[in-house]
Amino acid sequence: MSETTLTLNLGPQHPSTHGVLRVVLELDGETVVDARPDIGYLHRGMEKLAEHRTWQQFVVLSDRLDYLAALSNNLAYVLAVEKLMEIEVPRRAQYVRAALAELQRIASHLFWLGTHAHDLGAMTPLFYALREREALMDLFESLAGSRLMPSFLRIGGLASDIDAGFVKAVLDFTGSFPRRVDEYETLLTENPIWKLRTKGVGLLDGDGCLRLGITGPMLRGAGVGWDIRKTHPYSGYGEFHFETPLGTAGDVYDRYLVRVREMRESARIARQAVEGLPEGDWIAPGSAAAFPPRGEPGRNTAAMIRHFGIVTEGIRPPAGEVYHAVESPRGELGFYLVSDGGPAPLRLKVRPPSFVNLQGLVKMIRGRLLADVMAVIGALDIVLAEVDR
Repeated sequence: MSETTLTLNLGPQHPSTHGVLRVVLELDGETVVDARPDIGYLHRGMEKLAEHRTWQQFVVLSDRLDYLAALSNNLAYVLAVEKLMEIEVPRRAQYVRAALAELQRIASHLFWLGTHAHDLGAMTPLFYALREREALMDLFESLAGSRLMPSFLRIGGLASDIDAGFVKAVLDFTGSFPRRVDEYETLLTENPIWKLRTKGVGLLDGDGCLRLGITGPMLRGAGVGWDIRKTHPYSGYGEFHFETPLGTAGDVYDRYLVRVREMRESARIARQAVEGLPEGDWIAPGSAAAFPPRGEPGRNTAAMIRHFGIVTEGIRPPAGEVYHAVESPRGELGFYLVSDGGPAPLRLKVRPPSFVNLQGLVKMIRGRLLADVMAVIGALDIVLAEVDR
């Protein structure tokens, strides 16, 4: 700090930092001269914990990385393990996974939209967005018994099959949701105050994003059409029809537009998945990771022995290393796994989009007003549990 500047701590308790993020700002009046993000307040050692959990047990821990997109974390992790074990997942399970991932993307974007708008002084969008998110939480609860952290995916497939009630709930939600998005846009998209607070703020072009490794809506908001669901399809995404929304300016406003349009596309994908849901198995039959069907251990001794063995001893993927990534609501979420043939990962490393995207913060707020910092942090859409891990 010089004699003419002021050092200000933004966070870690400030609600607009979207978690326990501390940003040390150097201010000249209300202009940001420099900034230094200070992270680590929520570090829980997830990657080290994985070395002391069986391969199946980490599914539950993966929920707690990005707790606003738990099913996306589940999906990225189980796909990596399945790649290591060369497990072919049934198409029915792939479709259900895709539907759940897209509903989770909508739920995450809804929470982002409401809180981001609230940060900039608009309260009504928060109430509207939480209304639809609550419907999705009810849907997850009916399916898995848990709202925020369903842990419904399993290595090889799903925890159980879905029923007609789930299909109807998805169809009902996706049928009414586009009208709800219209309401959000009526409140914000052409709102002059919203545009003044977001247009031209937090600029970062496509080249700048790529140099920093930034992905997801932030990268697409800068006009770069990188979407892993399109470039490296997984879980049946190659069979669905959807567009990749792009921005042009790479500012806070374009990131808003991209995420709003992504919600519309996610509803399309989820509807296609349940309407075209294949018949068949919901977990890879005969795979080493597949638990016996529910109820079987109570009736069949062999099934009970198998279930007991998987729970107590765990599965043993072959020795090797893999990386697999998915398109989470925040960008490229990848898991790098190393196996020595044992019942637990020898090493697990997460490639969290929130952590990588946060690198762009300083560049986007340097030279801007203090009030703009709130808009830029909101547009990053970070989850600090994923940043710190």
